[in-house]
Parts: sequence; C-alpha cells; structure tokens
Amino acid sequence: MTSNISQLLEIAIFVLGFYSMNSDLAACSNFSEVFDFKWAPHHIISEGDQIKLILDNISGCGFESKKKYLFGQARVQIKLIEGDSAGTVTAFYMLSEGPNHDELDLEFLGNVSSEPYLVQTNIYVSGTGNREQRHTLWFDPTLDFHTNSFFWNRHCIVFLVDRIPIRVFTNKEENGVPFPRNQSMSIRGDACELLSEADDTLAQLGRFWWDKPAFDGLSRHRSHQLKWVRRRHLVYDYCKDTARFTELPRECITRH
Repeated sequence: MTSNISQLLEIAIFVLGFYSMNSDLAACSNFSEVFDFKWAPHHIISEGDQIKLILDNISGCGFESKKKYLFGQARVQIKLIEGDSAGTVTAFYMLSEGPNHDELDLEFLGNVSSEPYLVQTNIYVSGTGNREQRHTLWFDPTLDFHTNSFFWNRHCIVFLVDRIPIRVFTNKEENGVPFPRNQSMSIRGDACELLSEADDTLAQLGRFWWDKPAFDGLSRHRSHQLKWVRRRHLVYDYCKDTARFTELPRECITRH
C-alpha cells in the first residue's frame, strides 16, 4: 500500500429520483435516514452535514442504502486524492443479493503519480459480469468535486460524468442478451466523504418517471456527447478484447 493511502478519499453524495419497489422516493435530505454504515464504522467521522469515510493502511469503510431500488437515477459527487493512489479503488455501485446478483459499478482506479485516474464501469446480470469499460477523464478529478451518476430503466442503463454520458448499455433481450430488470439493488459506496443534498427535480415528473418515452434512450445532444467521449477517452472496451474472448459476448455483436 502506498503512503498516500492514509489520506482521506473525499466523496460527496446525494441521491435523487430513486424509487424502491414500493415507489418510495429516496431523496437524501438526511443521510442517516437513507444509508447505514456497513463496513468499518470506526473509520467513519460525522462532521455536521458531512460524513467522512477514511481509507488508511488498516482498513477502508463503506455505506449501503437501507432500502433497495428498482429503476431510477442516483448521483454522487466525488473528489479523488492527489498523488500516488495506486492499488486503491473508490467505488459507487448498486448491488442485489445472492450468487445470481445484478450489479452496476462505477469505480475510480487509483494511479501512480503523474498518471491519470481511470474510471471503470461494469454491469453484472444474474451473477455474470466481465463487461468492463475504462475511460480517462477530461478534467483533473483531484481538484474539485464532480458529479457521477447511474440512470436505469427497462430500456437502458446510462453512466454519466458531469451529466455527460460515458456509456450506454441497451436492453437487447430480444436478441438473447440478459438485462438487469428483475432484482432491486441497494446503493453502496466505499472509501469516501459524503455530503447529503436533496434534489427533487426528477421527482416532480411523477411516479415511474423513468419509464416515460423521453427516457427511452439518449437525446441527440447526448448521443453526440457519448460519441465524443468514446472517441477521445475510451481506453478499454471488453467488446473489442478479442484476446480475452474467443467469442465476443452477444451484446457486442448487436451494439447500440
């Protein structure tokens, strides 16, 4: 482990527009009402409206939502540590229970000094993952907080950074591609500093807003943004890794 591991990894989080299966809105106006500290609580410090989670050479720590959610959107604001952070992962993810779990991952992979951070996304369906993509970022994530989010409905999963889509996983069940739409998942994060904020913009759209036609896919503007990100910042795509897969996954053959 590197010397910088004893420094604080800073993350601010707020959740909006996420509905559980009984349609309760989880607007994170009070962190303790929505989340529990599930891992190494002695590494968690509460300071007013901020909750600091400390990663050192003994342990990290993490949180988990009290409820599970099926479809919607969750956002987290993240500021990463400077310098040599190789061997660390700062993660914001959703996870269901059991060996055949579903999972949505957004992970920041630590780097050696002078090398850029990579953000890795992955999707598990019924216990199977191996759907990694890795991107560089168009900003220095150690200088300020930036917003990272999942959007998830029956049609697609969108990963966004500062509201710019970096990845879309489209539902192609008609082509035999599995898609996570049956298991509700908890929201989790590891090694982070948290800031609770409420934002009911999406909630004002009403119940089941995520299934309205406007959210079936990307707008033209966001489609252009996604193409720009893929052209300039995509550094690894499992769908192009022919050394890893003797036969590419089916979703790679029927790409969106």
